[in-house]
Amino acid sequence: MILWGWIGLGLIAVCWPLNWLLPGPRTHFLFFPLWLGLILTIDSVTFKRKGSSLLSRDPARFAGLFLLSAPFWWLFELLNRRVQNWHYVGCEFTPLEYYFFASLSFSTVIPAVLEASELVSSFLKKPLLTSWKLTLHPGLSWSMIAGGIASLLALLLWPRYFFPLLWVFLFLIVEAVNYLMGYKSLLVYLQRGEWRAVFSLFGGVLICAFFWEFWNYWSWPKWIYTLPFFDFLHIFEMPILGYGGYLPFALGIYSFYNFIQGLMRWPGHYVRLVPEK
Repeated sequence: MILWGWIGLGLIAVCWPLNWLLPGPRTHFLFFPLWLGLILTIDSVTFKRKGSSLLSRDPARFAGLFLLSAPFWWLFELLNRRVQNWHYVGCEFTPLEYYFFASLSFSTVIPAVLEASELVSSFLKKPLLTSWKLTLHPGLSWSMIAGGIASLLALLLWPRYFFPLLWVFLFLIVEAVNYLMGYKSLLVYLQRGEWRAVFSLFGGVLICAFFWEFWNYWSWPKWIYTLPFFDFLHIFEMPILGYGGYLPFALGIYSFYNFIQGLMRWPGHYVRLVPEK
């Protein structure tokens, strides 16, 4: 374990029991250091396995992931006002306090998912499903954009029935834009039968999902769910079918990061889920 890995483990060792055992509200100031601890720990393990990691490659860009993450998740918070799929309990804050603590917590989403996905990618040494090559027809990207917009409208107009599209619409739109603009794209990987990025993202987000729901269960403040039709067989607070939403959500995170990287013209191959040729 390298230095920042020990720092991460130390943060987890201190913040985890405090987050569950302290009386009264405590999670609002323990959530960020707890998740920072997990992020640093995963980064250090990835470094040991791959010889590099998000933090070691570019500390400034690593810090930038936290800045990107907060506004990214605020978009979903805004849409949740319509779909009402999750609610926060124990939040007795002024509006300014709520915005500060929520933004600090939301800043860990993107770095956590990308870190965990890089770790999973270190176990996928060989290409998977190479014969499953995606054929990209000329109109596919525009069809994805149209589907993403239609998904957004459907979940806003009929949230009771189309709320699962909350986790799909952003990926459809942003991934198609990435492909059209020539930015880094999952579609290009799938075109050549390279599925490791997809499976790395799926594995990474499920690791994060476990810790999000596990640590949340005895937290205060915390979140709870109200999902129409699927509110059964809970694993912690989340109904079991709700975990399926994490999978397209991870694809959306990766596409969003690639969009920002392309838009800002950041150089280099930073998030490495697939070995570049």
